[in-house]
Amino acid sequence: MVKTDLSKYNNDWFDEGAGVVKRTLWFITNALVLINPLNPLSGIKIFFLRLFGAKIGKGVVIKPGVNIKYPWKLVVGDYTWIGERVWIDNLDQVTVGKNCCLSQESFVLIGNHNFTKETFDLMVAPVIIEDGVWLGARSIVTGGITCKSHSVLAVNSVASQSIDANCIYRGNPAVKVKERVIEDV
Repeated sequence: MVKTDLSKYNNDWFDEGAGVVKRTLWFITNALVLINPLNPLSGIKIFFLRLFGAKIGKGVVIKPGVNIKYPWKLVVGDYTWIGERVWIDNLDQVTVGKNCCLSQESFVLIGNHNFTKETFDLMVAPVIIEDGVWLGARSIVTGGITCKSHSVLAVNSVASQSIDANCIYRGNPAVKVKERVIEDV
């Protein structure tokens, strides 16, 4: 039986999308400005995210404690809310649409490892979160997933496959439990 051998792990193919100086400056800025719970100001966070290459729409709200791996691989649409301690571990492109809500401690986790390979190879794939999506508190979206328009991923649920538009998903793995109906005001 072949066993995992991490001494053979090779990640040389992976491109972070920026040089070591830019990555280092971002990690320091991320710790001091975004992750820092003492900074409640969305405007300052958005300024630095844009400075490092993120495309951020108007009216975006970013709460304290947010952690973003690589802003140059992030697009966030207008009027989206990113809650406390959200982690966007975007080793690949993450696109978040307009009017989305990423609730407290939700995770967008791009990276994974191929556990069927002796070398435990890194696997990455982009995530698309379309307009009007709500990721419930502590929910997880994994790489290669699309959360289609106005879908909901309930609290503590894990989307390991794409989720349909206008539907509510719950569980691990998340399954469709009902349609989402949005009432007029």
